[in-house]
Amino acid sequence: MSSTVSAYSDKIKEMSMLSLICSCFYSQPHPNSLYQYGDMEVKSLNKRASGQAFEIILKAPADLSPDRPQPLLSAPKKDLSPDELQKRLEAAEERRKSQEALVLKQLAEKREHERQVLHKAVEENNNFSKMAEEKLNYKMEVNKENREAQLNALKQRLRAKEIHAAEVRRNKELQADLCG
Repeated sequence: MSSTVSAYSDKIKEMSMLSLICSCFYSQPHPNSLYQYGDMEVKSLNKRASGQAFEIILKAPADLSPDRPQPLLSAPKKDLSPDELQKRLEAAEERRKSQEALVLKQLAEKREHERQVLHKAVEENNNFSKMAEEKLNYKMEVNKENREAQLNALKQRLRAKEIHAAEVRRNKELQADLCG
């Protein structure tokens, strides 16, 4: 897999920039739509309405000469002494513990933040409820005072009418006594 990728990247570097640039200027593909570059074939495809498309086919590397770069092999593992192995295990354990402590710390901070947000939401809800109750009580008090004021005004008008009616009756009686 890595040899295929390295061969692909080498061949892309070797590909002529002029052919790529020219293909951008010509909307129709060249009649000969198969290009050969060493062990790589480039086929021009006319499948896109927005531009030109290419299919690049790599051939299997047949040349395994020493001047050709070989795929990287993993470095040979050296034998570790029991002390070095123990030190590495302890270091790994320390890293695991520190990572675990960091995760626990982040979780604790997250929980604390959630708790604070919840507390704030409850407090705001309580404040809203208190304000709504106070507003309602104030409106009820104002309505009660207005109703009492209207009743008192009505009573005063009725008293004024009674006084006026009594005065009219008295005047009528006086006139009846004078006339009769």
